Amino acid sequence: MARTILVAGTASHVGKSTVAAGLCRLLADRGVSVAPYKAQNMSNNARVVPRAPATVDNHSESAGQPYGEIGISQYVQARAARLAPTTDSNPVLLKPRGGGQSQLIVDGRPVGHFEAGSYFETHWQDARAAAEAAHRRLASDYELIVAEGAGSIAEINLQHRDLANVETARFADAEILLVADIERGGVFASLVGTLELLPEDIRTQVQGVIITKFRGDRSLLEPGLEAFEQKTGVAVLGVIPYDDPGLPEEDSLALPAADERAVVGDDDGVDAAHTVTIAVPRLPRASNVTDLEPLADEPGVRIAYVPLESELRGLDAVVIPGTKNTVDDLLAIQQAGFDRRLQAFDGPIVGICGGYQMLGKRIHNAGIEGTTLDDDTTVSAVGLLAVETTFNEDKQVLDTTLCIDGSGPLAGATGAVSGYEIHMGTTDSSGTVETPFSRDGVSTAALGARRGNVVGCYLHGLFENETARTAFLERVFSAAGRERPEPTDSARSPYDRAGSLLADHCSLEWLDTNL
Repeated sequence: MARTILVAGTASHVGKSTVAAGLCRLLADRGVSVAPYKAQNMSNNARVVPRAPATVDNHSESAGQPYGEIGISQYVQARAARLAPTTDSNPVLLKPRGGGQSQLIVDGRPVGHFEAGSYFETHWQDARAAAEAAHRRLASDYELIVAEGAGSIAEINLQHRDLANVETARFADAEILLVADIERGGVFASLVGTLELLPEDIRTQVQGVIITKFRGDRSLLEPGLEAFEQKTGVAVLGVIPYDDPGLPEEDSLALPAADERAVVGDDDGVDAAHTVTIAVPRLPRASNVTDLEPLADEPGVRIAYVPLESELRGLDAVVIPGTKNTVDDLLAIQQAGFDRRLQAFDGPIVGICGGYQMLGKRIHNAGIEGTTLDDDTTVSAVGLLAVETTFNEDKQVLDTTLCIDGSGPLAGATGAVSGYEIHMGTTDSSGTVETPFSRDGVSTAALGARRGNVVGCYLHGLFENETARTAFLERVFSAAGRERPEPTDSARSPYDRAGSLLADHCSLEWLDTNL
């Protein structure tokens, strides 16, 4: 059986994903056949990948469906490992939708919507079986598996059904690497407490700890490191400085709170005359906000996550991201009056997936998404595009390449653009509207639509394509009356930077055992 390293944490957002991606890149560069894995993920930031062949059969509703969803972190880690992932890298995905419910995705395909108690009572055993089977398949194909845990491995109220941490450690006989974040303080207490609360049968599997997000003088930390090792007998394998390698964020913890206006982006050293700010409404159920990260990485571009009550004065463009529940987020937009501010905004507006649906005239069968509305209810949308969306029970999950003949906010973008679709509902034109996206020579509003300075589409990953990103930013800077700074070409990929963080600041000799 392949060796498995479980990157577990003392809490959420401590840097597990970065450590796991760094390990994948380091091991791949050493010539090790390595694959990422996370038994159960909870995130609305998902990517489309091929389903594992063993999970595609002729006796299920998803028979013949070649693609499925996994969490963004495993997609990123697969790229770090220089391989193309399948759904085996994240066999169980929970996508929160509000109201205490999550959509359950198993082996890439949706099973249903459940509250936590219902999931544990009726589907957890099946989910565990799927997770163990996926790990077994990976273990037969690769030398080493880098598994990522979820949240804290020491949640004693959940340890009897902690699939991503405790169960993975058990069925994979994993070597555990414990990660803790020093930025919030109390790092030694969290480490000692976590070790103390681990189930006895897996405590001996801990190989060491890594402390992340350190700022300041390392020498001042040394006495604490020595005291920790003496008290616990567990080695501190490294202290990683506060440094963001630029990997896509796994979940919404990285976003500002809903009542805050926060700005992110790469405008260091760029003066105001060469800077634009793109507003992103802070939807309560936002998903796939990683679509904005390629824009934030551009010089002179700031992304402002704004509360729905915010005015749009002083902002240069708006991008409405995807959402796990289009109708509920649309109602939230309307209640806050953000729809009226969008209608009055004269800068470029882009809607992606659920954002596209909101920009249309109406949404039919609005209750199918699980709102309090009746299934056949029709709701009015923002009305900036002459399209209408009809929801049904089918979910489109597709890795795709489209052709674009850009206009409006994407003027100048031509040729192929690649990405993925994850959505319910179909969209049709209901009036005068351009359809700048085509597939297999067919151009319809089912792919996207444009009118004036507003464009929408279903293509997640749109701005990862240079032609679309460049065209949009040229339009934003031009409309704002500012000159766009020269794009910079990063010398190193975020995967290499993540690998270097571990190589430069961690002692990883224990990895060489059995490699």
